[in-house]
Amino acid sequence: MGVGTYLALASVLFGIGAAGFLTRRNMLIQLMSIELMLNSVNVVLLAFNRVNPANHDGQVFVFFVIAVAAAEAAVGLAILIAYYRIKKTIDTDDASLLKY
Repeated sequence: MGVGTYLALASVLFGIGAAGFLTRRNMLIQLMSIELMLNSVNVVLLAFNRVNPANHDGQVFVFFVIAVAAAEAAVGLAILIAYYRIKKTIDTDDASLLKY
């Protein structure tokens, strides 16, 4: 498989993630959509690393993206739990009411 196949897969995954984030009001679905977009970036990085296998920069960046995704999931779930305790819902319609 060529790089174009991986890029097509990554663009489809990113599009699904972006559409899920923009159209859904459920905060948990939005967090999963962000994770899907980050995984599509990982596919792109590994695809370009496959072109030049002697250079491992793509794989190193993938590890950083995975670390960022893990931190984002932990912080996002903490915010989700705090929001649920206050509003008793995970819909993001009333999230703007939390700012002072």
